[in-house]
This record gives sequence, C-alpha cells and structure tokens, in this order.
Amino acid sequence: MNNILRSTARCLRPGAWHYRTAQYNGEVLSGWARLMCSSAGQKNMEEMVKKDKVVVFMKGTPVQPMCGFSNAVVQILRMHGVDSYAAYNVLDDQDIREGIKSFSNWPTIPQVYFNGEFVGGCDILLQMHQSGDLVEELKKLGIRSALLDQEKQS
Repeated sequence: MNNILRSTARCLRPGAWHYRTAQYNGEVLSGWARLMCSSAGQKNMEEMVKKDKVVVFMKGTPVQPMCGFSNAVVQILRMHGVDSYAAYNVLDDQDIREGIKSFSNWPTIPQVYFNGEFVGGCDILLQMHQSGDLVEELKKLGIRSALLDQEKQS
C-alpha cells in the first residue's frame, strides 16, 4: 500500500499517469489496481540502464538464471570475462519487467545494455559473439575480452 501512495504522490501531475486494473475473465479486480507512472517509470528505467557499463534485465540472477535465454546471455558474458555488471531479475518486480519492455520497445527478456544503449536480447548478443563484434563492443567500454587472451595461448 505504501508503494502505491508513494507512486501516486510522484505522479499527480496531469497527464503523467495511467491507471490500470487487472481483469480476470472480464471481471475487474479492483483490489489488484496498479498505478503506472509513465514519466517517472521512464526516468527510473533510464537510470537503471545507465547504472553500469553493462546492464542485463533477465529472468533470474547471473548465479541462477531462470530461463535458457537468460542463461545464454550470462554464459556469453562469462566467456568474455565480463563478471561485473548490473543484473535485474524481472521475475522479482512486475513493474520492472513491463517497464523495461516499454522503455526499449523490445517485447522479450533478457535485454542487454552497453553504456545505457540498448544492444538487444539473447539472439543479438549471440550473433555479436559469433561474429566477433562483441569483442569490439566490449573494447569500446574499456573491457578486454577474455577470449583475446585465450587466442594468444593457442
């Protein structure tokens, strides 16, 4: 309840909020009403994606991914030696899950951001890894890919 009051207080500007209720079989469930503040939500998402050089919105955590696509992103980053990044478990917070989809205009999770810029999902990161583009993008972030060191040892 306190979260709803805080959100309401932030979003009382005209045109800054949307009120949405959940429905089940056409029946409106007023107890499940949720206040969605689009401008505050967008600002919050922007702050989250800019928090670190690499940010991942995923199902689960890097230690315990809860879907195969999230696991693939974690494994790709791990192969490149990227261990320090912000990871947000969208299963813990429905507002983050829906907010990030709206923010990026990308319907699926996981989502990867480099320096606050949307990179894509698992498929894009996998393509970048396979083509070698990921090594170059990490270099732009000041991150040396661990795969470069493995090539030298071979």
